[in-house]
Formats: sequence, structure tokens, C-alpha cells
Amino acid sequence: MIVRSRSQTLALAVAIFLLILGLLRLPQLIAASPGILNIYTRLTQPILRHGPSPHDEYCDLHQTHPAATTDGLVRPSITLAALLNTLEVMQSHFYTIWQGQWPGAIDWTAAVMGTQVSATLTAMTEAWRHRTSLTPSHAYTQEVQEHENAINRYFTQITSFYFGENAFSLRTQAYDDMLWVVLGWLEAVSFITLHSALHYNRSGVPYDVSNPPSLNSTQWYAQQFIPQFAHRARVFYDLAAKGWDTSLCGGGMVWNPHLAPYKNAITNQLFISASISMYLRFPGDDNASPFTFKNPVRPATGLPPAKAHDPQYLENAVEAYQWLKTSGMTNRKGLYVDGFHIQGWRGGKNGSRGTGKCDLRNEQVYTYNQGVVLSGLRGLWEATGFRSYLDDGHQLIQNVIAATGWDTRGTRWRWQWSGLGRNGVMEEACDSSGTCSQNGHTFKGIFFHHLAYFCGRLPPNGFIADDFITFGADDRLAAWHDNKCEGYGPWLRNNAQAAYLTRDHDGEYGTWWGIPAGNEHTNARNMIDEDGFEVAPEDGTDYRNKDVPLDDTWTLPDNQRRQHWESMEKQSEEMEMPEKSDWDPNNRGRGRTVETQSGGLAVLRALWNVVDSRR
Repeated sequence: MIVRSRSQTLALAVAIFLLILGLLRLPQLIAASPGILNIYTRLTQPILRHGPSPHDEYCDLHQTHPAATTDGLVRPSITLAALLNTLEVMQSHFYTIWQGQWPGAIDWTAAVMGTQVSATLTAMTEAWRHRTSLTPSHAYTQEVQEHENAINRYFTQITSFYFGENAFSLRTQAYDDMLWVVLGWLEAVSFITLHSALHYNRSGVPYDVSNPPSLNSTQWYAQQFIPQFAHRARVFYDLAAKGWDTSLCGGGMVWNPHLAPYKNAITNQLFISASISMYLRFPGDDNASPFTFKNPVRPATGLPPAKAHDPQYLENAVEAYQWLKTSGMTNRKGLYVDGFHIQGWRGGKNGSRGTGKCDLRNEQVYTYNQGVVLSGLRGLWEATGFRSYLDDGHQLIQNVIAATGWDTRGTRWRWQWSGLGRNGVMEEACDSSGTCSQNGHTFKGIFFHHLAYFCGRLPPNGFIADDFITFGADDRLAAWHDNKCEGYGPWLRNNAQAAYLTRDHDGEYGTWWGIPAGNEHTNARNMIDEDGFEVAPEDGTDYRNKDVPLDDTWTLPDNQRRQHWESMEKQSEEMEMPEKSDWDPNNRGRGRTVETQSGGLAVLRALWNVVDSRR
């Protein structure tokens, strides 16, 4: 006889109720097998199968051999089920549709959240690509309808975010904040184009801003949003491009116009990736807003039309990467440090330019500084055909894997800090101490998002139209690239499993993936108390998780600007550490947030896109 406590009985009843409710209303997100009930059950299990600890019972992502159906198609792997569950938790727990926002996010992290959702929708529609097309001539089955309903549900949240995004505030913020907006809406444009081409438009003709679809066309209704999304990407790109500066350091993007010149890795990597994405993905824009009034007499003047695939975007990307590569911004491990100040710069009308060189290096290392450039390198290869861009990307990934302690996993040195983690699991330096800000909570997810894009299969054919040219890969190059990315599979799976183990009873992910699991988890509190997870300090300034220093190196010689920045940099108070009896290291600091959830979403998507979807 099994004896259950009252709380256990109640929990079981709730679980059964949720399962029944899920079977009635949960859309079948993706199914390659005809068994709808089976897929529903598998999708709900990651939430419902929790014991007293998130480590007691979990979805084993090492199960990598999905069964084939009678029609020869492959069933969704457990990775895909976990990915879809993670998206559902992220959107149902953290997104508020009437606000069109993730209320707990800040402006730039919200832009990243939108990017992550759009990229996951791309993974969903690609997983469905071997099914029949959703044209009016097709008899809609329940299976097709359920899949499309799921796509439309999450896409509707993206459209509501377009109106909820704090676009006016973002226009006055740092240049990197603006560039996250560019990448986010270009990601949404790419998803709309792909989903329509795969499942609605048999011709596969891309959207043309000068010839939008009619009401009687077979194109997906979401194509009507492409002009708005593209326009926002264009506006923010033009604003951010003003940060490119040749008066100091011979080039490079300035991070923040409200501070002393600081040329950091993330702003320059974002400019590279945004520029090449504008060249490859931007469909053009003929929206003249926002208008400007030069004087009360003359009429308002608006933005001139922007053509698709403007070669200027490609030139910007090439120049920016050349500057970054020769800037000396990598350390002895081959990782990007954060950036450079200029020795002796004091600014102002009568101030000093100092040396005019990037010669004060901030040695702080963040995970996202190793990731954003990857999508830029992939795009640069596609636009130029130069394999060196792929070589640089693969070398950087290998450097990152080594810096997570991949070679020391399972040894007595597995818990020693290796530069970006330990025991083969990626970490921010602030993870183990529970001191990450919203910024730090977002970084790992950004890395895995861009790695997944970099490791996408190379197209076999190029494209030529007027002055727009792309390149394809021959069989030898494509096989080389695929083999390289497949080699990252065990490391990706190790990180995905580590992230998955941090989920709590609500299915929400924590930020510290490197916390020991199983028997070693019980000793984690003592190990932390005894500084067993101490991170080797870098000779740098962690301004992303702590306040920007208000000294002459970082601030402008203007008290008003200093006060303005100080008001923007207020950090939320840390949460008190819970009692030892129910201690969870991922409840410290900010706890579980939409940003930490997006990290789990991104690493699972990387595992699915790069490894499991190809089996």
C-alpha cells in the first residue's frame, strides 16, 4: 500500500487535472507521427514529472535515437519535446499579452526575448517542413491545424510585442541596445518568410515590399507585418550606425554616447551581425516615418526609401570585422575580452583626446562576447564566399569549449574555473555566487542562439540578382562544416542537460547550469560556503553585473550626464538566500527570470538544430 501525504495527494490530483486539461486544450506543437495523444503526453511530461528535487527525475536529453514511424518519418526526439515545453513555460509564465511585454524584462533583454521566440518558431516550422503544404487545396487535418494554431499563438505574441516594445526609450539608449532591436525584427521577418515559403507559398518567392500579397493569395497572413518589422529594423540600424567612429582607435563602434568612449566587443559584434543581416535579410522599406520638421515653414521631410540588400550593409560588416579582428581584443585563451578605453581621454570642447588609441583594455570575459560574432561570420561567408570567416568561427567555438573545462570533466579538477565555466558546462563568472544582473542572466542564451545560426547547414547554391550576390557551398565544404558542428554535439548535449536540470517544480530554468547534480548536489551548499566554486578574478571591470564606475575612465566630463547615467544603472536588491532545508542555488539573487528561461530555450534549440534534428 502506498501512503501519500495530503500535499502529495493534492499535487497528484493537480497533475492529473493539468494533464487532462492539456489533452483538451494544448495544441499539438509539432508532430511527425500520427499519434496525437502520444505527442500530447510527451509534451506535458517535462512539467508534470518532477519529484522533490529537480534533479530526481528529469527528461534525459542523452536519449538520441528517436523511433521511426510506419511512414518513414522520425518522431520528435525528447529534445524537441523539452524545447517546446520550455517555450510554453517562458510565454505562459513571463509574457503578458495585453501589455505586449515580458514585464520583468528590461528594454534590451526584451528585444532578445523576442529574438529567441522567433528563432524557436523557425525551428518549429523547419521540423514540420517534411509534412504536406498548407495550401487551400490541402484538406486540413486536425494534426495540421493543431500545429498551425501553435505557430499562430506564439507569433501573435510577437506581433503584440511589436506594439509593446519601448521603442521610443530605446532610441536614446546605448548603441548595443539599438542593435538588439535590429536583430530581433530581422529574425521575425526571416521566420515569416520561411514559414510562408514552406507551408503556404509553393513558388517560394520571397516577400516583395513593392508587391505585398493580396487577400486572395495563398501566402500566410503574417506577411502583412513584414513592412512594419523591417521598418523598425531599418530605423534602429540607422540610429546605431552613428556609433561608428574613426577619430579614435582607427575605427570601431562606441558603446554608449552617454559615457566616455568605450569600444567594446559586444557593440562591434552586434554591428557586424546586424550589418550582414541587413544585407542578407532586409526586404526593403518605403515607410518615410519618423518625419522631421526643419522649420515651421517648410513641410516635414521623411526617410528616403531603403532598398533591399544594399551593398553598403555588406561593406559595413566587412570593415567592422576587419577592425575587430585586428583590435587586439582577444586574450591568451582566444576569447574576446570586453573592450577598450582610451588612455588620457578627457573629452569636452577643450578636453584631451589622450593617446587616441585603444590602449586601456578591460579584461572582463562574458559568454555573449563569444557568440554574437558567430552569426556575423556565417553571414559574411554567405555574402563573400570566403572560407576564412567560417574558419574563424569554428576556432572561436573550440576556444569556448576548452574554456568551459571540457577536457577536465570527470577529473579531480572538474570544479576548477577554466575561463568560461567548469566541468564542460558554460558559466558566467557571476553564476556561482548568485550575483548576476538581468544582463548576466541573458548572456548564455545569446551565445547559444548565435552558435545555432552559425552551425546551420550551408546552402548548396548561391544567388545573383543585380548587385545582390550570395554564395553556396560545394559538397566538400558543406561536409567539412557539418562535421565540425557535429563534433560540438557532445558538448552541446552536456550543456543542455545541465540547463535542463536547473528547472524547478514550475518548469522554470535557473541561471547556474554548472551546479552539481545527483549526489554531489547535496554538498553544493557547503562547497559554496567554503569557496569551493570561487571564480578566478579577471583584471577587469564587471560593469554588466555591477554598476558602471563613475570615474574619469568611464564617464563624460559633464555632471549632468553622470547623474543621468547613475539613475539608469540602479540595480535591484538581491533576494535573501533561502533556508538550508529547501536551498536551491538558483533562487539566490534575482532567482529565476524570463532571461534565465531564455537561456534554457536557446541551448535546447542549439542541440535540436545542430544535432538531433539531423538524425
